[in-house]
Amino acid sequence: MKEKKLVLRSCVLTRETLEKKDLLRIVRSKEGIVSVDLTGKANGRGAYLKKDIDVVKKAKQVKILDKKLECKVPDEIYDQLEEIINESK
Repeated sequence: MKEKKLVLRSCVLTRETLEKKDLLRIVRSKEGIVSVDLTGKANGRGAYLKKDIDVVKKAKQVKILDKKLECKVPDEIYDQLEEIINESK
């Protein structure tokens, strides 16, 4: 039986290379709508953040997602990311 390939991605803030399951994907669609992609398969420009409250807060502070996604990321996205992290604990 074939083993599943280990999928690695980099956090845009910490630059750590981690497994995809340890990261959260934020995506901007062609229409400019920013959302949290829980499936990891949504179309559009994506950026990954480590599943860590401190990383999400720092990303909001330095506006790293605004730069990577090339648009203004609403505060609701950061709130949603924090909720997802708190639920997974």
